[in-house]
Amino acid sequence: MKRFLALLLSVIMLMSVVSIAGAAEITDLRTYEVSSAEVETWNVHYSQNARDLNVLCSLIDGLLTNDNKGALVPNAAKEYSSPDGGVTWVFTLNEGMKWVDKDGNVKADVVAEDWLWGLEWVLNFAKNDSYNVSMPAEMIVGANDYYEYTKALAYEVEPGTELADDAVLSDEGIAAAKALTLDKFLEMVGIKIDGNDIIYTCVAPLPYFPSVATYNCLYPVSGKLLEEVGVDGYRAISWDNMWYSGPYTITQYVHQNEKVFTKTPGYWNADNVKLFDTVTIKMVEDPNIAFSLFETGELDHVTLNQSQLDTIYKNPSNPWHNYLSERRPTKYSYHFHWVYDVKNEDGTPDDNWNKAIANLAFRQSMLYGLDMTSYLARVNAINPLSCLNYAYTGNAVSVTSDGTDYTELVLDELGYNYGDRDSFNRYDAEKGAALKKQAMEELSAQGVTFPVELKYYIKGDNQVAKDTADVLTQIFSDYLGDDYIKVVTKTYVSNITPEVRKPQLACMYVTGWGADFADPVNFLGQETYGDPQAYFSMNMSHINNATDEKLIADLKEFTRLVDEAKVIYDDIDARYAAFAKAEAFYIEHAFVMPIYYNIAWQLTSINPYSQVYSSYGMQAYRYVDWETNSDVYTTEEIEALADEYYK
Repeated sequence: MKRFLALLLSVIMLMSVVSIAGAAEITDLRTYEVSSAEVETWNVHYSQNARDLNVLCSLIDGLLTNDNKGALVPNAAKEYSSPDGGVTWVFTLNEGMKWVDKDGNVKADVVAEDWLWGLEWVLNFAKNDSYNVSMPAEMIVGANDYYEYTKALAYEVEPGTELADDAVLSDEGIAAAKALTLDKFLEMVGIKIDGNDIIYTCVAPLPYFPSVATYNCLYPVSGKLLEEVGVDGYRAISWDNMWYSGPYTITQYVHQNEKVFTKTPGYWNADNVKLFDTVTIKMVEDPNIAFSLFETGELDHVTLNQSQLDTIYKNPSNPWHNYLSERRPTKYSYHFHWVYDVKNEDGTPDDNWNKAIANLAFRQSMLYGLDMTSYLARVNAINPLSCLNYAYTGNAVSVTSDGTDYTELVLDELGYNYGDRDSFNRYDAEKGAALKKQAMEELSAQGVTFPVELKYYIKGDNQVAKDTADVLTQIFSDYLGDDYIKVVTKTYVSNITPEVRKPQLACMYVTGWGADFADPVNFLGQETYGDPQAYFSMNMSHINNATDEKLIADLKEFTRLVDEAKVIYDDIDARYAAFAKAEAFYIEHAFVMPIYYNIAWQLTSINPYSQVYSSYGMQAYRYVDWETNSDVYTTEEIEALADEYYK
């Protein structure tokens, strides 16, 4: 209430919403994450998760970053160019950059060779498994060859040898691969340095290659740090022994409690960017706690859940009623990710689910037979249909030569005409009922019993997740019937990865995926069959363990379509048209179920139009050049900022 009164007084004194520039700026930002988003690794090369990269992007500088409108802008590289139309890309580094420890003590100069060590680490199977390999492997000359070379070394087989299903890693081979220096890497891979220039040679003209320079697969690591901590030490690096080159260091970290970012002493770019003195990220169990902390002035913004938004929006007398603002959409496209190899708690296969989810009619009955409007209201209670998502790839990742968004090509291929937002119009009651009938007949013949249990896991102490699960359960009950599918909500204690994902207990995950660079292969390449670099196939759906012949044939066809599309380099429109055919095939076969974009409502002291904004990469959480107001922005003030931004 104190901040509310202060805001009221400031508005009266300033007399105009556009005069908010005179309000005091925040110097010590206080923000939050839910506890399920706690950092899992501090190794920037060994993560493909937003929970890690949202932190690390402010601690280490990549070659390029994005501005508040999504445009590529220099970062560690002061300039970049291609002398030959996109085959060769040259990035020229700034001078005076330093690696420092958490206390700001200088450890080494940032040099071009650090990017050699970074890419070698990514491509070395024994050092980094297969994390973040797919992008450089498909784009940079020799990168995949080097990855396969190190993999063969780890298994002690000849390069190019197809590994047997029972192949085992060799301790001696792993040690040999870990011991590799840059000699073999530079011999095989299309990267070299010339003074402050880092030069990449691509497999073909790739106009989107600079967008990859915002992502961690092209991030640096100091060769001197690797000398200091060794391969295993870097693999397990932590906040207190890692080296920093970005605008902040971590000066305090308490797991599941808080992280404190502190402005890096002597940061090389401090004269050109605006930084906070500190940024404190509090970890909260659920959004209700975050809202309480916001009301007591301990947070500078809060995203509202459905019940909070309803309470404020429907009561004009609520003190926060005139401060509501709709958030900008995040880069993430959210889906229901089915799991094709589910285990029971005793480790035995859940045959009933595994047979059911392998059936096309069963999957399609959920795709077309569920009206998800009430689920979308859990994200955006005021305007739920603004969150509609019918494609798998996110909006604004790629556009054709005439400016058409790639996702429109996908919807055209599907035959969807979803320009309006008046209803969840993928829902077709008649089609859903027919597919249900077909699935029950086909699956009963295979011995499947009904209702099929869909096991869905949430964090046990998260009431908001519990409420959302209840809504999901009711949707399935209302539209497909309790005789067909029964959603069974189960809980985990603290970390979903070891407790649920690794033992393969869940039948479905609600997952968001964002592009790493500006091309659809970011999304579709995570789902291909038989590819150890495909993140969701390997770590979520376990699709490679499927045994149903029809399912496998369809997956192979999808993979063939993706493989054909991704080698089209000379015609960007033809490339996107081919990817759209592959994506439409994937959606129509309901391998995943696209659901929503995250467009929530908030109360905030941060100008959302000043923050880094991009539909790809890992730069959106860089705490650089943010405009803030020590008071909470009113609805009118945010609308004025939006008008100015879009003007």
